[in-house]
Amino acid sequence: MPTTIDYYLAPQSPWTYLGHARFAAIAAKAGAQVRVMPVDLGGKIFPVSGGLPLGQRAPQRQAYRLVELARWRDHLQMPLNISPRHFPVPGDDAARLIIAVDQADGSAAAMKLAGAVLTAVWAQERDIASASTRAELLAECGLSAQRATDAQALEVQATYQRNTQQAIAAQVFGSPSYVVEGEIFWGQDRLDFLQRRLL
Repeated sequence: MPTTIDYYLAPQSPWTYLGHARFAAIAAKAGAQVRVMPVDLGGKIFPVSGGLPLGQRAPQRQAYRLVELARWRDHLQMPLNISPRHFPVPGDDAARLIIAVDQADGSAAAMKLAGAVLTAVWAQERDIASASTRAELLAECGLSAQRATDAQALEVQATYQRNTQQAIAAQVFGSPSYVVEGEIFWGQDRLDFLQRRLL
């Protein structure tokens, strides 16, 4: 039976963007099954885990975050605007769209869309809170435009809430978090440890 990885993500997180493609490659190489689980990080998880939205963090933390983003961008040689035009940006609608795709088209399609959403924010400076942008991303991923309507279904919202509650129960407090049999690997800078865990 393949190992299952619960992939808790906020679709507007730069750290999730920096790790997404590497995580997908690691999971594929290990033959692991990925459960794509978008969560309400700022609205639900931060209040119970001690996290703060970016604008409420101390100035020195905000400044160091920009330094680290630039370091990782250069180290990974990935396109990344450390202060993109459309950020901060609400991620709820994008999260629900990823869930709708997962439910209808499977986890591989959800991973592809999640990668496109993250890239839209951090490399392309597109507004993922815009319905037209999300429609464009669906088309670019070869997915049905119907998913935009599907994302408004009560079942999708219930799944979003359930993902978030499962994350809290698993003691997840940040994005990305990769959970294997109860063991949390928080952050794209812990992917090496996740890879060793999957060997």
